[in-house]
Amino acid sequence: MKDILTKGTAEGVRIYALCTTNLVQEAADRHQTSHLASAALGRAMNGALLIAATMKDNERITLRLKGDGPIGEVVADAEGTHVRGYVGDPDVSLPLKNGKLDVGGALGTGNIIVTRYLQNAEPFTGYAELVDGEIASDLTNYLYTSEQTPSSVALGVLVDKEGKIVASGGYFIQAMPGCTDETLARLEENISLTPYVTQLLELGYTPAKMIETIARGLDVTIKESMEVAFKCRCSRAKVLETLAALGQEDIASMSEDEETEVHCQFCNETYKFTRDEIAGLLKK
Repeated sequence: MKDILTKGTAEGVRIYALCTTNLVQEAADRHQTSHLASAALGRAMNGALLIAATMKDNERITLRLKGDGPIGEVVADAEGTHVRGYVGDPDVSLPLKNGKLDVGGALGTGNIIVTRYLQNAEPFTGYAELVDGEIASDLTNYLYTSEQTPSSVALGVLVDKEGKIVASGGYFIQAMPGCTDETLARLEENISLTPYVTQLLELGYTPAKMIETIARGLDVTIKESMEVAFKCRCSRAKVLETLAALGQEDIASMSEDEETEVHCQFCNETYKFTRDEIAGLLKK
């Protein structure tokens, strides 16, 4: 199945759902993550994509979960249909908890920090304490307590014994003005009877079918579907521009080395520049 994000509505509620199995696999491959780190990173990227989908004109969002657990932090950055991310410790490993990967134990206690980069406005950053470190409930709580937006978020990443991403995705539900209590009660009942996100994806459910399942018994409208992908905003040219913005003294110091390496945390790419390329920045 392709990586798809689908937007829909159902009687005063907007419902977004997505499948991200391939892009989470790419992130896991790039960062060489453990089973547990793959699950944490995938959930965070899913959450970032779903929240970014609610923003206008491809505005950007950064989701950072930082705790006192062994993984340290989980960061995801989404802009429109593109997402990237990383974890503090990609090798983190813990015993299973109730038969599942212990993402909450990996994060521990701490905070969720969400930054929205708005067009023609200063970035907005909100904070909330981690509820359980499982990411979906943390994001749901953040939206309610920090942004006063009652929502429901479900995220899932299924990793097999070999570390392959078998299924990854999620959904986001948010009541719009005028939504009735009856509609919300119906959705709550439907969700309680709906299998986990990864189970639905394993059964072959598309994001559109996930929306129809969550909103069964309601009048559902599928608005649009779009492909999503892992994509970093870094490039060799952009890194060189960043180096050029450094002070003359710093550039001169780098030009004394045979080679200068710059590493991108988000995509794990390393860019190498020769002494002549760095010296060329001084001439500019």
